Amino acid sequence: MASNLTDRLSRLVKTMRGQARITEDNVQDMLREVRMALLEADVALPVVRDFIARVKEKALGQEVVGSLNPGQALVGVVHKELAATMGAGIADIDLATQPPAVILMAGLQGAGKTTTTAKLAKYLIERRKKKVLTVSADVYRPAAIEQLKTVTKQAGAEWFPSAPDQKPHDIALAAIDHARRHYFDVLLVDTAGRLGIDEALMAEITDLHATLKPVETLFVVDAMQGQDAVNTAKAFKDALPLTGVVLTKLDGDSRGGAALSVRQVTGVPIKFAGVSEKIEGLEAFDAERHAGRVLGMGDIVALVEEVQKGVDIEAAQKFAAKVKAGDTFDLNDFLAQISQMKKMGGLAGLMDKLPTQLTAKAAGADMGKADRDVRRMEGMICSMTPLERRKPELIKAARKRRIATGAGVQVQEVNRMLNQFEQMQSMMKKMKGGGLMKMMKRMGGMPGMPR
Repeated sequence: MASNLTDRLSRLVKTMRGQARITEDNVQDMLREVRMALLEADVALPVVRDFIARVKEKALGQEVVGSLNPGQALVGVVHKELAATMGAGIADIDLATQPPAVILMAGLQGAGKTTTTAKLAKYLIERRKKKVLTVSADVYRPAAIEQLKTVTKQAGAEWFPSAPDQKPHDIALAAIDHARRHYFDVLLVDTAGRLGIDEALMAEITDLHATLKPVETLFVVDAMQGQDAVNTAKAFKDALPLTGVVLTKLDGDSRGGAALSVRQVTGVPIKFAGVSEKIEGLEAFDAERHAGRVLGMGDIVALVEEVQKGVDIEAAQKFAAKVKAGDTFDLNDFLAQISQMKKMGGLAGLMDKLPTQLTAKAAGADMGKADRDVRRMEGMICSMTPLERRKPELIKAARKRRIATGAGVQVQEVNRMLNQFEQMQSMMKKMKGGGLMKMMKRMGGMPGMPR
């Protein structure tokens, strides 16, 4: 939905540039584009109708002020209503109860419940400083219990053992007793899913809810499901008193259809979004920021947070001091910069958070290929000896062949990587002392800088 709606609204803003005010006609033009984008994103028809009606009402009463043109003003209305549809602000998780606070994870098989359970455990450990225990009540899916054990270990939480021959009810009672006796703050319960809704599934999860009395019952849904997500949401809403929604695979192509539909159907806030396959790839859902990403406005706040998480501040300060002092920039430094970029999600991850107008020039570039090239460069440097990394000038033909063989690449790729390194090394030399400011002046200067 994101790219589709962005493209349609961008074209509309351009065509309305010469118009002086918002009229019934240009509102209709815009709403037609928005309606098509939402329906193509598989947003539920009742949700689309309600959304369009609200936008039309707000848009016709909208004043065009300052430097805005009607198209920009209308996009502003769409942005505001998108955020309102997905729930204003951030809905935090509720842990205000006598420990252990029980969180029940519900949803269909394949939605990503087990991985999300571990991601949420890591989130609670790192962000809320909680002692977390996980348990699997999924006794049907092969290896479900072992999968939760593995991902729980990656998250740094503790896992309570269960077995396929046990009843989910008994597993739940044993886990909550263990959590109380060992002073856990939070117990995360991963439940069984099915490929579709059935009576046995709903009866089981209703019984688990009555047994555990959770403070949070989170409905986990695949963001790429679209219309199917609505039917699933209705069934779980009827069976359970849901308190929140977790959207998984929000980094997929849809980015929006399920977010709009599920929030409206369940009436509960979207609390978390899965934004990558990594164990730390879960973030608190912010409707305002997600609406901005859907409309091509980017998510600079998320970009800053990604940088703060990924960058080793102490290492960055040492590197800055080294550059300022004019010390030799070697392949170890080059490798460190590549590693920092990977921690921030790679080029594709960073580009995804930038506004559309900033990424337009890179529209034809294959960011996936660029990230693969970066990984290859890392492999080549790791195939070098410590001496070669410190003194790249030693790398001649024979050494290049050995490095290429070790990294599984052609010698030409080693040459290309060394050329890129030399360009960066040259740039670092120019930054020595006050060289950075001089270089910026030569490149056209910074805003407000005298030339």
